[in-house]
Amino acid sequence: MPALYRTLKYAAIFAWSAFVVAPFLWALTTSFKTANGVTGGPTYIPWLQYEPSTEGWRNLFGGAGGIDVVGPYWDSVIVTFGASAISLILGTLAAYGLSRFQYRWGFVRNGDLTFFFISQRIMPPIVLAIPFFLMLQFLNLLDSKIGLIIVYVALLMPIAVWVLIDFFNNIPRAIDEMAMLDGCTPFGAFFRVVLPNSLPGLVVAGMFCVIFGWNDFFFAFTLTFTDTQILPVAVVALNSSVTPWWSLSASALISVAPLVLIAFLVERYLSRGSLAGAIR
Repeated sequence: MPALYRTLKYAAIFAWSAFVVAPFLWALTTSFKTANGVTGGPTYIPWLQYEPSTEGWRNLFGGAGGIDVVGPYWDSVIVTFGASAISLILGTLAAYGLSRFQYRWGFVRNGDLTFFFISQRIMPPIVLAIPFFLMLQFLNLLDSKIGLIIVYVALLMPIAVWVLIDFFNNIPRAIDEMAMLDGCTPFGAFFRVVLPNSLPGLVVAGMFCVIFGWNDFFFAFTLTFTDTQILPVAVVALNSSVTPWWSLSASALISVAPLVLIAFLVERYLSRGSLAGAIR
C-alpha cells in the first residue's frame, strides 16, 4: 500500500507539472519558429523538425515589423512596483487599524469598512474607467506613469487590506501587549514586533499586488496613449492582419518571467510558522 501511494502521488505530481510546464515549452519552441514553421504543423525539436529562427525575438527589440518592448517593459516595472509598494504601505496600516481597533460611526462598523475596501474589486472595471479618465484629465495626468500609479493604488490597496487584515487577526494580541509592557507605544509595537512577525503576510499581499498590477490591460489601454505604454498594451500592438505567433510567444515568455522570478525568490517566506516562540 505505501508503494502504491507513492506511485500515485508522484504520478499526480508529474501529470500536474506537465500540465503547467507544457504551455511554456510550447511558447518557447514557437518563439523560435518562422511563419512557415508555425503554419506547417506541430513541431517540437529544433534542427530536427524545424529550423530555429530568432525573428520572433528580434521583432520585440525594434526588428522589422515589430516594436521595441524595452520602454514598455520599464514603464511596467515602474508603474507596477511603485503602485504595489504604496498599496502595501497604506494597506498594511489600514489592515492593522481594522484588526486591532474598533471603529463606530453610526451603523458603520469594522466589518463594513473592510467590505468597503474589497467592494472596490467587485465592481466591473468599465464602471471606473470614465471617472478615472475624468479625474486624470482634471489633474493633467493622463498618459503618464504617475497617473497610472494613482489608479493602480486605488485598485491594489483593497487587495493588500483584504489579505493582511485576516493575517493580523491571526496574530495574538498578546504580542502587542507584551511589547507595550516593555515600553513600546502602540506604533512602536506595530513596527518593532508585529511587522517582523507578519513577513509572510506582507509577502503574499505584495505578490498579489504585483501580479494584478503587472497583468492589468484595461486601465493601461484606457488611460495611456503614447508617452506611457506598459507591456500588455505593447504586446497587443504586435497583432496585425497576420498574427505573429512567434513574436507573441516570445513576448509572453518575457512578460511572465518577472513573476516567475519573484515567486522563486519569495517562496521561502510563504509560511505561517514565523510566530513560533514569539510569545513569552
